[in-house]
Amino acid sequence: MLTVYTFVFSVIFKARWGANDSSRLEFAVILFIGLIVYNVLADAMLRSPMLIVSNANFVKKIKFPTEILPIVIVLASLFHMLISLFVWLLAYSLFFGFPHLTIIYLPIILIPLCLFTLGISWFLSSLGVFLRDLGQITGLLTTILMFLSPIFYPLSALPTAFQTILQLNPLTIIIEQARNVLMWGIPPAWLELLIITLCSLFIAACGYVWFRKTAQGFADVL
Repeated sequence: MLTVYTFVFSVIFKARWGANDSSRLEFAVILFIGLIVYNVLADAMLRSPMLIVSNANFVKKIKFPTEILPIVIVLASLFHMLISLFVWLLAYSLFFGFPHLTIIYLPIILIPLCLFTLGISWFLSSLGVFLRDLGQITGLLTTILMFLSPIFYPLSALPTAFQTILQLNPLTIIIEQARNVLMWGIPPAWLELLIITLCSLFIAACGYVWFRKTAQGFADVL
């Protein structure tokens, strides 16, 4: 998919990253960072709606803390991210040299991503019990989210008004910050990171409360 995206956007649409006429290899490496971050959320969103339904035995036959299941999904997505990140590090080291030391900030940048993904997973996994066709909707939403996140283009390429709107997407700040520390050697913007972390923590708390409140009706519906 990375090869296809790179071909379509850098060859057909002749997209470039910033003012510099970057090579297609550099374009692919930059694009890959956005995909790595996006896939964590997208994978959890796609799997969450059927999570409780497909594990109905944990609800009906045994006493099991079902709120753990979305956590497992998020951890699985993070494991896939680590594999992709290893591939990215290998490619960057091979073609561009030793990565920037700012890479040590990456775990901090991923904290709001984990919190936000966990909150969404709690919400969708609970809602999926009552709305069995939710998976069809989340598939469409993840596609829309991919193109409304700065994966294939830098945020600075958009007009100022659209930049403001796009920053309402939590992935925007996380992707931009991840690119800064991995690709450009720029430390995180701590204020932005603090704001998005607090917002993600709020979403995670709301998702957990929603899950706990609705979990009482799982057995009746299943």
